[in-house]
Amino acid sequence: MDLHLVTYFVAVVDHGGITKAAQSLYISQPSLSQAIRTLEKRLGVTLFDRTGRRLELTEAGRKLDVAARRILADVDRAKAKVDAVRELRAGRVDVVTYAAFSIDPVVNVVRLFRERFPRLSVRVISADGPGGVLSALRSGDAEIGIMDSAAEHATFSAIPMAEQDLVVAVPPRLAEELPDPAPHSAVRALPLIIDHSDQHTANLFAGIVDDDAKNVVIDCQLPSAVWSLVRSGTGATVLPRTVADRQLAGTRRVALDPPLSRPWGLVLRSGLPSPAALAFISAARAHSGISPDPSDTQDW
Repeated sequence: MDLHLVTYFVAVVDHGGITKAAQSLYISQPSLSQAIRTLEKRLGVTLFDRTGRRLELTEAGRKLDVAARRILADVDRAKAKVDAVRELRAGRVDVVTYAAFSIDPVVNVVRLFRERFPRLSVRVISADGPGGVLSALRSGDAEIGIMDSAAEHATFSAIPMAEQDLVVAVPPRLAEELPDPAPHSAVRALPLIIDHSDQHTANLFAGIVDDDAKNVVIDCQLPSAVWSLVRSGTGATVLPRTVADRQLAGTRRVALDPPLSRPWGLVLRSGLPSPAALAFISAARAHSGISPDPSDTQDW
């Protein structure tokens, strides 16, 4: 149903007829009459009783009147939220995440956020895994968290976003016999340099880590240190393909069989997000290829 037809219908109801409604809408009377007939045709019902001097709603018309006013109210609320974001002149959003997402998606989302809202700033703080993200939100240190959407998020509101496509980045000397894609059993034979401290990440990597994690030769939470160690030939690591292609171009990037991915999303404190937070959410959705809808939060 076209929104302008809903608006025209409500105007006719409020003004009790076509003539006054057309004047209030600044359109011609024939155009408004045709619009109402179009609406009735699309719905397959008669909306007005035209036997008297004043148009009266039929039963179908009364039902539509309730729904139409709800639709217009929802549209007004959505416009108000969008306007609040567009009219932002200053402000800051505080975001918390951890090592797994510190490059992908944080860098591109923050870049897009700044391009769209150049007068806003963002503070990104580091946490120790999903639990640290929720703790920062709970204490008020941050308004938005970026974390693994498969992890427990307690009672926080959340917006699922996208998935990281994970690959193995292997130094040339360790990659000679490695097929592409590599079965998990082949990766278990490699010395790995990964962040194995987060239990959820450890569970995700369970298929490529051998018994007692003996092939995890370096457990490191610092991405830049991991990359340097891989480039030096010390071992292989598992990371998003986009990050591997940019940071470890001199290594061999190998897909996994079966594929390994990590979903991520935003977690929010309870209550209405600030306009700056809504702006950040819209940037994250755009980065993920999701249609903009800043009011769309749900529980995972």
